[in-house]
Amino acid sequence: MWNNKNSIEDMIIFEDKDILVCHKAAGIAVQNARIGAADMESSLKNYLALKNTETVPYLGVVHRLDQPVEGVLVFAKNKKAAAGLTRQITTGNIVKEYLAVTDRMSEKRQGRLEDYLIKNGRTNTSEVVTSKTSGAKKAVLDYEVIHQISDERTESGKRILIKIHLETGRHHQIRVQMAHAGMPLLGDRKYNPGEISQLPLGLCSCHLIFRHPITGKKMEFQVTPNGESFAGFPNP
Repeated sequence: MWNNKNSIEDMIIFEDKDILVCHKAAGIAVQNARIGAADMESSLKNYLALKNTETVPYLGVVHRLDQPVEGVLVFAKNKKAAAGLTRQITTGNIVKEYLAVTDRMSEKRQGRLEDYLIKNGRTNTSEVVTSKTSGAKKAVLDYEVIHQISDERTESGKRILIKIHLETGRHHQIRVQMAHAGMPLLGDRKYNPGEISQLPLGLCSCHLIFRHPITGKKMEFQVTPNGESFAGFPNP
């Protein structure tokens, strides 16, 4: 269900004739929500249709966030913009940074994770496998611990805020790699099922940098997470 906090107009942080940039709220699907539930694609199309009733609106979904993840998303408003954005994504020319929350930390406060992942379409999960596994894709991210606070709701008695630079874009990549490295995310029901905090998933796409697909201008957007898992941390 939509509410005033999550209205589509409130989520839009930039719009011109070629692109739409939004701060997607946690819990909202980007596409294909269950029957009776709104998703970003259909809601944005409705928004565009109300602005211009003479044409059927075009909306290109060029990248996605999992339903429980909040953060920055860019959509294309025409095919030329969609092609330009898709080209930047496939060539790795879009910068994506995330904030993640865990209650466990590896010995290294910063580092690089390189794994091979394979997706199980039947269970909608991914797992770390060897590089020789058929269908495995390389996944790379850099992480850095930036804050730590006490929280009696977690098993370790603390919450840890981590900044992640995503180099590749695999299915559930951050969630899988962080769990495999011993730093599972708080609130992750798929990859950290035994955690006790009952907090929502602590993952936010906080920073997105790309070139405008038509003008070539550098576009940069940052958002502050709204989720309860991020409460109490100073702004990074």
